[in-house]
Amino acid sequence: MAAPAGARPGAGRRAVLTRRIRLLVAATIAYNAVEAVVAIGAGAAASSAALIGFGLDSVIEVSSALAVAWQFSAREAAVRQAREKTAMLIIAVAFFALAGYVTVEALRSLLGAGEADPSGVGIALAALSVAIMPFLSLAQRRAGRELGSASAVADSKQTLLCTYLSAALLIGLLLNALLGWSWADPAVALLIAALAVKEGREAWRGDACCAPSGIAVAAGAEEAEGGAAGGGADACGCAPGCSCCA
Repeated sequence: MAAPAGARPGAGRRAVLTRRIRLLVAATIAYNAVEAVVAIGAGAAASSAALIGFGLDSVIEVSSALAVAWQFSAREAAVRQAREKTAMLIIAVAFFALAGYVTVEALRSLLGAGEADPSGVGIALAALSVAIMPFLSLAQRRAGRELGSASAVADSKQTLLCTYLSAALLIGLLLNALLGWSWADPAVALLIAALAVKEGREAWRGDACCAPSGIAVAAGAEEAEGGAAGGGADACGCAPGCSCCA
């Protein structure tokens, strides 16, 4: 069972949540590694900026998950908390790199550098991701919020972003395949870039779960309780500007 809102999980529960996050991160890495290879290969074959961008997003997902895996590889909770900021910065930089590349390629396509061909492999991959990614994201988000891990919540948001991008990619590829709307491919690529910038900014600012059981614990339980009592947190335990409870 999840701990009640505002309550800190005990040592046994934290150990369970930590193991769960490790398993979910491993599953995310495995799936996204395969997804990246397939998407980039299919995108290159079809000259699809959106598919290549989606594949690169999968690479970003892997790098993000690896950063969280590195953080949670530490056995001591204090070490994991100390690594949190670094993990968040790695996630942010990866998002910005993705946005820059995808934007350039999408603009080149829109300016006539080449039209994307229909891709049946891309359509199948996008549909599969739409079916799988929400479950991985939800499970990690719940575990991260209960544990109060900013990086785990941020990584789950990347996985959720992958779901949205999969849906957008699927629509763009179908429009291109069925109606011949080649502009739909770079348009979806620009959407991917815009969302990547948004998530990168949030990760750079450290926007994440602010539950009393989370980062605030590093400053001490009394400080965390004081912040909640002072009206800085909502009923979910998130301070203003945090998005973990959204």
